[in-house]
Amino acid sequence: MRSGSKEKIILHSDMNNFYASVECMLNPELRGKYVAVCGRQKDRHGIVLAKNEKAKAMGVKTGEPVWQALQKCPRLVTVDPHFDIYMKYSRMAREIYGRYTDLIEPFGLDECWLDVSGSTLLFGSGPEIADRIRNDIKRELGLTVSVGVSFNKIFAKLGSDMKKPDAVTVINRADFREKVWPLPASDLLGVGRATTKALARHGIYTIGQLATADPDHLKNWLGINGVKLWNSARGEGSANVAPADFRPPIKSIGHGITCTADLGSDAEVRKVMFALCRDISHRLRKHGFKARGVAVSIKDTELRSREYQRSSQKPVRSSMELTSQSFALFRENYDWRLQVRAVSVRAISLTGEDEPVQLNMFDNLNRELKRDKIEQSMEEIRAVYGKRAVSFAGLMYGLKLPGEENINPVMPNVMRV
Repeated sequence: MRSGSKEKIILHSDMNNFYASVECMLNPELRGKYVAVCGRQKDRHGIVLAKNEKAKAMGVKTGEPVWQALQKCPRLVTVDPHFDIYMKYSRMAREIYGRYTDLIEPFGLDECWLDVSGSTLLFGSGPEIADRIRNDIKRELGLTVSVGVSFNKIFAKLGSDMKKPDAVTVINRADFREKVWPLPASDLLGVGRATTKALARHGIYTIGQLATADPDHLKNWLGINGVKLWNSARGEGSANVAPADFRPPIKSIGHGITCTADLGSDAEVRKVMFALCRDISHRLRKHGFKARGVAVSIKDTELRSREYQRSSQKPVRSSMELTSQSFALFRENYDWRLQVRAVSVRAISLTGEDEPVQLNMFDNLNRELKRDKIEQSMEEIRAVYGKRAVSFAGLMYGLKLPGEENINPVMPNVMRV
């Protein structure tokens, strides 16, 4: 208890080895085998997306190349992902969570935070509710979850990671120092690889060392994020769990792909950008936005990523204009020491499509209106006759892209902590 108020009871439910568990549950032939769900190698998404417990015990890791996983586990069975099925089971899990609270905040398909502070009179204590949820999902969906129970979101997530699979872990205010502070700093939500290295340079390796560091020094090293991490390590400053119907504001719209072959010229990169911007333009129109800037992310053949941004003088939504700005940004910054493996484009600094715009004497307004009407007409044709009914001639050949159905949206990493 603090300040005379009731302590919150926050759960973090993590569906164990989600993709692989769903595949093994639906396909009896996979049970008892070493299984990994992997991106399709022919489209060069050949990495491990999820693995079951048997494969994990052999050292197979999420995110590593398939060839490397096969070296560790020669009997590994690889299966293609089925995201529509994973979405279905994710929705079914959230329906189960909804029996206990309406404060449900997703964090990806397989994880959710739940605030059950107001549910204890009906369903029991936090650990009891966690056990109910764990048993419901096992009985009704045939899957397992690990649930962390704590007084804030950060420690609840840490708890769900401590015991896997099919477990409940409680971290109380009275004992969090003993349970949490000895853990590596990289276990804390928000501490990625770059931050881990930055902290290590200053002798900070554990969450406890982070919690007892000087916040002014952390701010100098890491900016305002350093102070946020200091608060998180001390069990302070965590945001509330959002309601189940909460929809975060759209701050950017983007698409990205890994190409089926490396891109070796400006012309090849521009074609890929055009394909991405065509779909970004569609989504801008759908949501009633224009963009006052673009961001481009390029991954080279050594898997190093670089991102560049620029603003525009006036908001745009035309796929041709988005392509022009994105490609200009690429040419200004990329040195072509290595070929390009993957490309992402985002429309940023979004504004309403009806927002007034100050024109200048050099703008060709008639050309811009004509271009916008043409693209709007193409949108209407696609809506009636399908995505492939009409397209730009430049996108009809020579694209080093997987099938259009495999172009993956780049979703904003919305996290309220």
